[in-house]
Amino acid sequence: MSQGLPTSILGRTGLKITKLGYGAMELRDAPRGRPVTEELAESMLNAVLDAGINYIDTSNDYGRSEEFIGRYISSRRPEYHLATKCGCTPPPATPVVGRQPHIWTRENLFRGLEESLGRLKTEYVDVMQLHNPTVEESEAENVVESLKEMKQQGKVRWIGISTTLPHLPIYIHWGVFDVFQIPYSALQREHEEWITRAAEAGIGTVIRGGAAKGEPGVSGVDRPEPWSYFEKAKLVELMEEGESRTSFVLRFTLTHPHINTSIVGTLNLQHLRENVKATLRGPLPQDVYAEAKRRLESVGMRPAM
Repeated sequence: MSQGLPTSILGRTGLKITKLGYGAMELRDAPRGRPVTEELAESMLNAVLDAGINYIDTSNDYGRSEEFIGRYISSRRPEYHLATKCGCTPPPATPVVGRQPHIWTRENLFRGLEESLGRLKTEYVDVMQLHNPTVEESEAENVVESLKEMKQQGKVRWIGISTTLPHLPIYIHWGVFDVFQIPYSALQREHEEWITRAAEAGIGTVIRGGAAKGEPGVSGVDRPEPWSYFEKAKLVELMEEGESRTSFVLRFTLTHPHINTSIVGTLNLQHLRENVKATLRGPLPQDVYAEAKRRLESVGMRPAM
């Protein structure tokens, strides 16, 4: 590819990462995700790196995701920055419906770390993130000290947390996390101002859901909400010729001035190419960005204050 993906510095970590990252949750495999063959996992992960993407996000409880990463691209480890999550619990022998419980003890955090390093076939992860604890859970188990210990051992370079409101402002105030992972897109704007506040505090900002999981009926994920806001705001009128709705939403996300990367997951090579193409188009023109915000706010999709 003649033109490289745009990059950003991930807050105070100093890591130079591509504005488009890859969310590897889609590689979970059944029963908690869509079936993934060995061939698909290998081709998908290598295509991600071949496209120039250098930030991959996974988790200890994303099924076979870490295993696939270790098996198929650990030999290319210098080409990418790797983030995973801890606090998860091993999957039960019998799959359960809904989200797996999390345990925030030091013992479980380190169990997850060692298991992840083994699966990923690496000696360290660039970013270790807590997987959505409440402030109360973080305080009760003193999880930050466990993360700092991982860092002191050289097994983790930077520490982060995947979080949302109402906990985000408190975690910003703590000043201990290097990276936040936050949900955000044109169709999910409640964290818009808080992303800016995090960046102003020197914290790297990683966005999940930046393409709103793709247009329903096209991405393979049937999520008509929140895409109804796209229709209500008539954003299709602002799209460039030949542009898809998913591309427009992803570019809206990447136009936010304080986002370092948006991790977008897919099992479809064509969707990956489309995400790369959208990122290479660059941010929305400022007048289009402002008008899209105005229209979204007029139908009730606005940031939380």
